[in-house]
Amino acid sequence: MGSNAKSRSASKVALESFDDLFGGSAAQERGVEQIINAPLAELYTFKDHPFRVEDDEKMEEITESIRQYGVLVPGIARPRAGGGYEIIAGHRRKRGSELAGKTEMPVVVRNYTDDEATIIMVDSNIQREDILPSEKARAYKMKYEAMKHQGKKSGKNTLDEVGEAAGENAKKVQRYIWLSRLSDELLAMVDGKKLGFSQGVDISFLAEEAQQWVQGTIEEKGCNVSMVQSAKIKEYGKTGELTLAMVRLILTEEKPKERKVTLKADKISEYFAEDCSMSDGKLMETQTANYFSDIYPIDCAVLSANA
Repeated sequence: MGSNAKSRSASKVALESFDDLFGGSAAQERGVEQIINAPLAELYTFKDHPFRVEDDEKMEEITESIRQYGVLVPGIARPRAGGGYEIIAGHRRKRGSELAGKTEMPVVVRNYTDDEATIIMVDSNIQREDILPSEKARAYKMKYEAMKHQGKKSGKNTLDEVGEAAGENAKKVQRYIWLSRLSDELLAMVDGKKLGFSQGVDISFLAEEAQQWVQGTIEEKGCNVSMVQSAKIKEYGKTGELTLAMVRLILTEEKPKERKVTLKADKISEYFAEDCSMSDGKLMETQTANYFSDIYPIDCAVLSANA
């Protein structure tokens, strides 16, 4: 592809992305906007920005692209009370520009309100593939609070609206918002997969001190928290009965060992027809009981009675 073709392609990407972000007539309706080449030193991070900006492999790709072609899609910013501009979208483009040796970056400047800026900031990042649970939790919380503060009535559930940009429903969004109540240390455990997402949601219902008990016990004992354990801790926390000693007892109790049964194909064929589906729930229960009753007649009498 020649340089002219590349330029046309870059322009097309920039224009399409710009229209996607703002809509064809939105700019004219606002009447207060400008595209400028802002000095990097005058671009400031969005307050409480929940997304990482790291010098990783992805940043190397961004940097190399900027070094060769410049910033194809302008960032979004708003005037800052203390001077300069607050970045709404484009934090990684700014960092890539710094690493590429640039001194300025194109940005669209608009007078957004705090709520408008927060919603745009979240929506412009939430679909990234490498988002950590803690980032999504904090971002959803920020967007939810902004939308509630706006008080707009669209007829939709606000939680559903929050998750629309990422294709997630109200229930999932609510769980992420609950997760955001975890301490930074426990959120880091969820990010590092040392604590499961569902377990983290359970623990998020605890008071700050109780969360510290859980964190300390996990770090001290190196225990893996099961869903049964986190549910117990959550319930005791609700009733006000939870203590440090109880947290230690629950998290260090011996977990029941899983019992696995392997069925050979020739044995299965004696009890199940070839076209038998696992979705035939009652049939599967009955035939399984019959199979085990031939092997363990006493135990399976109970199984059959409970089937």
